[in-house]
Amino acid sequence: MTSSLRAGRLPSFAGRWTVIGVPFAWLLLFFLLPFLIVLNISFSEMGTVRPNDLLSFKDGLATLTLKFTGYQFITQDALYFMAYLASLKYAFWTTVLCLAIGYPFAYFMARAKPGIQPALLMLVMLPFWTSFLLRVYAWKGLLTTDGWVADVIIGTGLDQLLAAGGLIPAPGKLMNTPFSLVLGMVYTYLPFMILPLYSNLAKMDLRLLEAAQDLGATPWTAFWTITVPLSKAGIIAGSMLVFIPCVGEFVVPELLGGPETLMIGRVMWDEFFSNNDWPMASAVAVVMVLLILVPLAVFNKYQAEAQEART
Repeated sequence: MTSSLRAGRLPSFAGRWTVIGVPFAWLLLFFLLPFLIVLNISFSEMGTVRPNDLLSFKDGLATLTLKFTGYQFITQDALYFMAYLASLKYAFWTTVLCLAIGYPFAYFMARAKPGIQPALLMLVMLPFWTSFLLRVYAWKGLLTTDGWVADVIIGTGLDQLLAAGGLIPAPGKLMNTPFSLVLGMVYTYLPFMILPLYSNLAKMDLRLLEAAQDLGATPWTAFWTITVPLSKAGIIAGSMLVFIPCVGEFVVPELLGGPETLMIGRVMWDEFFSNNDWPMASAVAVVMVLLILVPLAVFNKYQAEAQEART
């Protein structure tokens, strides 16, 4: 009897550790290990072809050499501070605009007839069927002179408002501006906001809205007091999925941005490939990861509090 119980427990015990261990092994192999390699390079000194090793052996003596020049230079040069600040600023506004556009769309999808929801979901995912690079590059043709998007903006006088708001330097100048940069990032990352919101709104209990209506609440009041608070998890998840990759974005600023829209991704590219300074580029990357960990910590804290509230 005892041996049979043990035999039954062993597979379940092994299965539980397999389910837990595989994701941790994946994170260790594809996140923590690469990050440690980058961290190691950030403290090394650049050699002729590759960074030198931190630990060297000579005459039976081990020497550990840590170079903090990269981190020190980041604190002294205003270029890096402005690039970090610009990255956070553009990522923030991209997230806000994606939320403002994506929430109504996700709400409409969640309230649509079940028969057309798969079609709407496919339309959201349809851009992923085309290369990300091609989709971003297409905006260059749309926003340059004689592009139909540029013609619509100029024809309606919207470029005058953009120029007054400082988003473009002059009326008619749409490319390589903060406007073209944010437009390209909103277009690129909007699906990452819509999908978590739709998943959250589709599971909401509609009987709560009916109860609010029976108690005399207007549709607008019911939306702000019931729908929005219950969709907070989707809002936070979508915001993190948009904000975090936007901070380190390189392709969109390179193709649609200009000199006044320098972001940290471009700085890292220049350090790696133009200056061939791997330690400096690695130091920039490490600081960027540390900046991203702050919103991640906020998200994990909220998730833990929400889990405790459910239990």
